[in-house]
Amino acid sequence: MKGFLTKRNGILLVLIIALLLPFIVPNEYVLHVMALVCIWSISVYGINIFTGFTGNLSLAHIGFFAIGAYTLGILTVKADWNFWLALLAAGVLSIVLGILVGLISLRTSGHFFTIFTMCVGYIIYLVIDKWDTLTGGVRGLIGIPNPSRIGPITFDSLTSHYYLLLCFLILTIFITKRIVSSLLGRTFIAIRNSEELAQTIGISTKKNRLLSFVISCFFAAFAGALYASFVRFIGPEVGAIFLGFEMLIYLVIGGLGTLTGPVIGTILIVTLTQSLQFLQEYKMLIFGPILLLIVIFYPQGIAGAINKLTNKWKAKRTKDNKVKEQQTTIKEVG
Repeated sequence: MKGFLTKRNGILLVLIIALLLPFIVPNEYVLHVMALVCIWSISVYGINIFTGFTGNLSLAHIGFFAIGAYTLGILTVKADWNFWLALLAAGVLSIVLGILVGLISLRTSGHFFTIFTMCVGYIIYLVIDKWDTLTGGVRGLIGIPNPSRIGPITFDSLTSHYYLLLCFLILTIFITKRIVSSLLGRTFIAIRNSEELAQTIGISTKKNRLLSFVISCFFAAFAGALYASFVRFIGPEVGAIFLGFEMLIYLVIGGLGTLTGPVIGTILIVTLTQSLQFLQEYKMLIFGPILLLIVIFYPQGIAGAINKLTNKWKAKRTKDNKVKEQQTTIKEVG
């Protein structure tokens, strides 16, 4: 039993549950919520790369989420583009704009950088809200199509759309893990731990912070484009700053700078929010104290707390095994 309780087996179990979810819980509402969890998780992984692993707080993230959503919506609805080409265009545009915004904003640091990115996010929201001829203004965009078919595979049903989003989430987690495990990821972590020390060993902090920012923007826009095709209607509220704060809450509660934190935090808060719909106006009275307690006692969130408990358990097992070995040796000598 002890051999079965491993990290790898835990991941496989979660993956199997996710794959069998439409059959375990044949409820369209639950499936709809879990599809949204996949989308938000992809976006939160983008925040995690920049905030969790590089140690910088950007509030422009939700703006790039809106850019991805509106790029796909405008190209498919008004220009009649193929979904996959529009999705690619959303990613490319996010990279270009991410470089431009990053080159300017990363000249600042600390709270000045955070304030600047918040202004960028609000400007994006205003452009979407006021540019009526392009974005539809407060009316938004209606009739955004489902993903185009891939050979015999179509995405017209909720179940097929859920599996597509789940595949994209798994791909996002895989890419994030590869980044974090690579030299690039270690560079990001070195900058987070001490930017001055990173500079002394020859790391270009500006270049790497820019790269981290662009990767973060790409994931945000990618998630936004997937969101637009899933809900099929978007308005300026997809770029509202409070949504950016909600995503940040998902990450903080799940675990900053951890690989599983974005998924854990998103699943927990989204499902809790849906379960407490009757307390919608007072939800921050519930989440506020929870967030405060987690920040105080578990700065790395739920995932960090689980890792801490697991390490303590492993250390205790190792200690107990050593004691048993010593006792056995004493008995043999005696």
